[in-house]
Amino acid sequence: MRKFDIRNLKVRSVSADQISERLLLINLYATQGITFIIGMLWVIFQGRNAILLFRFPEDYRFAVWAAGLALAVVLLDLLVSRWTPEEAMEDGGINERIFRGRPIWHIVLICAIVSVCEELLFRGAVQSSFGPYWTSILFAAIHVRYLRHWIPTGMVFAISYALGWVYIHAGTLWAPIAAHFLIDLIMGLIIRLRREMKS
Repeated sequence: MRKFDIRNLKVRSVSADQISERLLLINLYATQGITFIIGMLWVIFQGRNAILLFRFPEDYRFAVWAAGLALAVVLLDLLVSRWTPEEAMEDGGINERIFRGRPIWHIVLICAIVSVCEELLFRGAVQSSFGPYWTSILFAAIHVRYLRHWIPTGMVFAISYALGWVYIHAGTLWAPIAAHFLIDLIMGLIIRLRREMKS
């Protein structure tokens, strides 16, 4: 029987085009599942009720905060994309692969899962421990595909900070969840639409 030797492990960089469609989706859903579990455990270890965190507010003003932030982010992204070289905004093709050929119902599902899982962890759990600034540093760092370029990294940090600010002012986790959902949904639909217009 051969012994396992960790020194024989090799790590290599893989581009988005080298990953199969199935593996890409498995990776997406698995990482979101892990994110959700970590978020729930973190909230529980803080001595807070994770179920109450998801209590839907009676007042719908949070939706105005969410829609306003989503609109501002999408407009900013479109403006930056218009005047910035494409290579400076490169994310390794992941967003393109996730959204370009996906049916609309699946884009909606992906955006809903990502927004709930990531906002639970980052706004619901991490921000309560470290505040919006350090949470945004961590949020930008885990979006590792953007770290090669300072413009998208700065934008991810700013969006995260804005989501944290909206959470504080709206007083409900549903505000950043809704904003995150709308941002991802609109950008995902733009990617899909752009592909349809090219073909």
